[in-house]
Amino acid sequence: MDIESITIIALGIILFGLVSARLRQSVITAPMVFVLFGLLIGDAGFRLLEFQLPNNAIYLLAELTLVIVLFTDASRIDLKLLYREHNLPVRLLTIGLPLSIALGTLIAWLLFQELGFWQAAVLATIVAPTDAALAHVVVTNKLVPIRIRQSISVESGLNDGLCLPLFLIFLCGARVAEHPESTAYWVRFTAMQVGLGPLVGIGVGYVGSKLIEHASRREWISHSFLELTTLALALLSFGAAELVGGNGFIAAFCAGLTVGNVSRALCGAVREFAETEGQLLTLLVFLVFGAVLLPLAFANITFLGCFYSIMGLTVLRILPVAVSLVGTRLRLETRLFVGWFGPRGVASIVFALVLMEEIAIPARQEIFAVAMATVALSVFSHGLTAYPAAKWYARHTVATKQMGAATEHESINEMPFH
Repeated sequence: MDIESITIIALGIILFGLVSARLRQSVITAPMVFVLFGLLIGDAGFRLLEFQLPNNAIYLLAELTLVIVLFTDASRIDLKLLYREHNLPVRLLTIGLPLSIALGTLIAWLLFQELGFWQAAVLATIVAPTDAALAHVVVTNKLVPIRIRQSISVESGLNDGLCLPLFLIFLCGARVAEHPESTAYWVRFTAMQVGLGPLVGIGVGYVGSKLIEHASRREWISHSFLELTTLALALLSFGAAELVGGNGFIAAFCAGLTVGNVSRALCGAVREFAETEGQLLTLLVFLVFGAVLLPLAFANITFLGCFYSIMGLTVLRILPVAVSLVGTRLRLETRLFVGWFGPRGVASIVFALVLMEEIAIPARQEIFAVAMATVALSVFSHGLTAYPAAKWYARHTVATKQMGAATEHESINEMPFH
């Protein structure tokens, strides 16, 4: 990237920052602005950015962002509390997510018969993980019941990490289907990626968090370096896993999960980083998405690809969510609300880049185009509806509670005295 590109990007960030608080209570979201900004200065606009695919800088930015997102999201999860109290996110992750991938695979296989099972499963897994950053207005709106906000937030924090091993398995399955003679190699590769990643992540997270906590108690480490050192664990787990043949993304996720449950005291430092530097990285990914990835996707997208993208954000999300919430006695509008706010973002972008950069399969261009179209549709559809839908749902919830209270009061008044 040249000096001109850096200057333009910096100017865009400053201009958005000047009005960011005013835009927070509107239908305009930060990802929408940065995608449009990317389109304006990228290949489809004035061509002020000189990025092309394949490009190591794009891949490195996306890779680093996903590592930070996986680590910070996982560090927020209290496993004991999740097991004890979070019935809704557990249902969404253990029932809704597998159903979404299975249904998405079936629909992709029926629509794109040239994909076959494995490549259809790769596409379904890429577009399955959700991104709460695109529904920030929803998960931070205190008018929405906290149980619903937490469910959406926890689900998005965990499902990208859970999709990773499935994505690798399906990707390697697609590779083996094309080259049966290399079956032994790809089976071994998949086993190492899925097996060694968690081991390295747990080890780095446990030992690192204990060392940092010990140094913090003895006041050997400053507050700023407490934040930096904790986040360095994410990079260390990623790098160490890759060096020994494991998957670095899985390692970063497991490291964050370990840090969050072994040393809750460090989670504040992780949160501070995520709210500033982490958000900047995420917005830069959306900028590059608009500047480079989206024009490339539009050049290869088909009518069936657009249809699958629409299905991915509606039927393939809402139906599995509705099934997973059977028996919870939640109202229909709540199930629809949770089902709709499953936006696709950074994880889908990085999975698609991994597909393009690392493991070649025959239909990767077509899969990439559909995945990027799904993310683009999600950025704007979920962004534009987040604030109005949150207000509508909050208002409807309050009205329902008032009606319920009035009905209960009337029934009490009508009861005979004994």
